[in-house]
Amino acid sequence: MENIQGETAPVMSLKDWVISVLISFIPVIGFIMLLVWAFSDSTNPNKKNWAKATLIIFATGFVLYLVFAFIFFGAMMSAGAGGFDSM
Repeated sequence: MENIQGETAPVMSLKDWVISVLISFIPVIGFIMLLVWAFSDSTNPNKKNWAKATLIIFATGFVLYLVFAFIFFGAMMSAGAGGFDSM
C-alpha cells in the first residue's frame, strides 16, 4: 500500500495534456514517446499512468484486430476454395 503522506506529484496543466495527446497521435514517434513516458522514472506519475493505460488499450486493440483478421481471412479462404471447385 502506498504512503498517503508521501510527496505528491505536480498537477499537469491542460496545455501539458494537450501536447502529450497530440504527440501520442503521431504514428511512430507517438508510440515511442508513450513507451518513454510509461517507463521513465522522471515522468510525472499522472502522465506515466496515462501512458501505460494507453499502451494497454493499444495492445488490446491490436490483438483484437489480429483475431478478427485471421477469422475473416480464414472465412474468405474457405469460401473461396469451395466456390472454385464447383466450376
